[in-house]
Amino acid sequence: MPWRRIVLSATTALAVAQPAAAAGDNYVALGDSYSSGVGAGSYYSDSGDCRRSSVAYPALWAAHNAPASFAFKACSGATTGTVRSGQLSALSGATTLVSVTAGGNDVGFADVKQTCVLQSEATCVSAVNTAIGKMNGTLPGSLSGLYGDIRSRASRAQVVVLGYPRFYKLSGNCIVGLTENERAAINRGSDTLNSVLAKAAASAGFTSVVDEFTNHEMPVDCRPTW
Repeated sequence: MPWRRIVLSATTALAVAQPAAAAGDNYVALGDSYSSGVGAGSYYSDSGDCRRSSVAYPALWAAHNAPASFAFKACSGATTGTVRSGQLSALSGATTLVSVTAGGNDVGFADVKQTCVLQSEATCVSAVNTAIGKMNGTLPGSLSGLYGDIRSRASRAQVVVLGYPRFYKLSGNCIVGLTENERAAINRGSDTLNSVLAKAAASAGFTSVVDEFTNHEMPVDCRPTW
């Protein structure tokens, strides 16, 4: 299942990025639906529309590593701006580990995917290109502001920036649903978004693990050619 691939990849990425002293960590999980666990089910009753799941990667990592404290603040639909305004209060000088996914909603990537499903190939490719323009234009400044706020509030924390999955394998014998060009365009958008995140993370001195989703794409949806 696609969500299972995402959870396992993200959990592994966090473990690789922060392998030592987990039991003594004060861990704060920030971000959007990719961190909150939308689609995974098993939502905490007090998380409301944020849809924080007990099987999202932050919860699984915390359950496995038993940190000293765990604040799960990620929320479905979050942007860099709403992470800054609504989630950073959990950070303090005692925080030692932070994970964050943010940026996809800033450029409307969920809407882009919906456009690709419901509208023409040309409209899909145009929507992806518009989102890529935002990724290269306004998103770096938004990420810089968010990352700066995280560092100012949690000055001694290791901060791990997780990216977004590259959705599709390409070059199947046949295509059902999205065309090959649409799938390739969406992948190009994901690749650009992850590149921008990685550069911003490096500039902030944070750990980037955006490459951990590689080879976890959804397979091409094909039917027999006979």
